Amino acid sequence: MTTQDDPRRGDATGAGPRLTPLAEDRWDTRIRHLLALAPRDPGGRVPNIFTTLVRHPDLYERFMPFGAYLLRSGRLPGRVRELLILRTALHTGATYEWGRHVPLAKAAGLTEAEIERILQGPDADGWAEHERHLLRAADELHFDARLSAATWEALAALHDDADLMEITLLIGQYHMVAFFLNSAGTPLDPGFDPPPLSPAAAGTTGSTATGSTEGT
Repeated sequence: MTTQDDPRRGDATGAGPRLTPLAEDRWDTRIRHLLALAPRDPGGRVPNIFTTLVRHPDLYERFMPFGAYLLRSGRLPGRVRELLILRTALHTGATYEWGRHVPLAKAAGLTEAEIERILQGPDADGWAEHERHLLRAADELHFDARLSAATWEALAALHDDADLMEITLLIGQYHMVAFFLNSAGTPLDPGFDPPPLSPAAAGTTGSTATGSTEGT
């Protein structure tokens, strides 16, 4: 079935989302039940990520508990979590992910200047040493699919085994979400207006990263 044959799909040419968020008049009983548990924006609006993911109800039902645990109930402090998520959103060019998490990062204590500094990478002036290691972890997993021995050792000095597992799985989770959002063309919700992301401009670390390993 082509996009033209199925009005639920968007424009595959890139002019609009390839998978449109499912309109409320298309919610069946099961979808209404699933979305009743979803976080809502002010005014009661269900964010586009959920109304798009719910087009696959079985996957949605299994995905949500894992994602919600990492975001709301995990072991990592909010500041650590949002540093890792925003750095991952930058690497993947995930405008939706970045836009939705900037407010969460601010709520977790990150300042505007620190959020802007995430684009410069771990070698930028101003990071605490532990935060440099966290940003390097996001870089290394993006480019190398593994943490270097030096980064693992540095993080292990402050984190136990469960924390280390969560750090790697959190970064992996937000790569997966970015792959989906970017491919589906999920539009950012009203009220969220992030700056354009340019992964190539980021200061990066990792053995296969291109360009300088110094912050730009």
